[in-house]
Amino acid sequence: MEIDDRKLKILKAIISNYLETGEPVGSRTISKFTDLNLSSATIRNEMQDLEEMGFLKQPYTSAGRIPTDKGYRLYVDQMMVEKDSEMEEMKTQLLERVDKMESMLKQVAKVLAYNTNYAALVSAPQYQNSKLKFIQLSQVDDNQMLAVIVVDNNVIRNKLIPIDRPMENDEILKLNVLLNTFLQGASLQDINLEMIHTIKNQAGEYAEVMEGIFQGITEAIHEADEVEIYTNGATNMLKYPELGNVEQTTKLLEALEDRQGLDELIDETLHNDSDTGIQVYIGEETPVSSMKDCSIVTATYELAEGAKGTIGIIGPKRMDYQKVVSTLKNLTGELDEIFKKKE
Repeated sequence: MEIDDRKLKILKAIISNYLETGEPVGSRTISKFTDLNLSSATIRNEMQDLEEMGFLKQPYTSAGRIPTDKGYRLYVDQMMVEKDSEMEEMKTQLLERVDKMESMLKQVAKVLAYNTNYAALVSAPQYQNSKLKFIQLSQVDDNQMLAVIVVDNNVIRNKLIPIDRPMENDEILKLNVLLNTFLQGASLQDINLEMIHTIKNQAGEYAEVMEGIFQGITEAIHEADEVEIYTNGATNMLKYPELGNVEQTTKLLEALEDRQGLDELIDETLHNDSDTGIQVYIGEETPVSSMKDCSIVTATYELAEGAKGTIGIIGPKRMDYQKVVSTLKNLTGELDEIFKKKE
């Protein structure tokens, strides 16, 4: 069965009412929507059809209907109309603390949680496939060398490397030239066995020293690729009765506070970014197992040099999707402006 315009209007009315009340919606309630002009009997028939089509369900006998995940999905994909949202207050709050990235992103999570009354998460900008910018070797003492490794986003890693004997300045200089010639601008994917073999051959008697340097390079790039995640508003989830089961709530709060599964959510968002920059995960679509009773809406923001981050809202499946999507769209625009001013 195809869903026609009348069924769409009824489904939208049911979801809108359920988002407001959290209670099953009956035909009499829907008949009061003046723009429908339908009798209760007609609405009951249409609701029955929508239930058979999988868009609605009846939680218990003689109750009204509530949306299924499929119903929410249709609402998000076809019926959600964007509306302008007042964001000047948020913009002011963000601009107050843009001196440091970490402070700003924590403030973003705090403001989002306050404005939406849901839980919020913000990931720091992440450089995909970070590349080496520079390597500097210097001697610490007769038995140790220090490798300073600089990666994208100015992540710096210091690695102490054991050596068998003191090295002359010209020997260290040659190793610095060798390493930077081959490795400057390289990502981990670029550093293959053939390149490592070539560098070791040219390093001669210092081939073993290269092992420690390559280990330090790997650690530095992995550190640059690690994503920092800031969350806020976890206790907001306690306000929604459908998420009030003790075991369920405990798992949800642990996921938000302990970052369980959030890395996977961030990775999926960054790799599956839609044309609109908005991802909506409803119920079972959610990649975080402890959030299957929730909906998650995420947006991607991007710095000029290609680093991307994720902003997300986590709430009940009856969240105000229009407000959340509008808020995230406006916020990503504000972040773009802020980052442009900082560059």
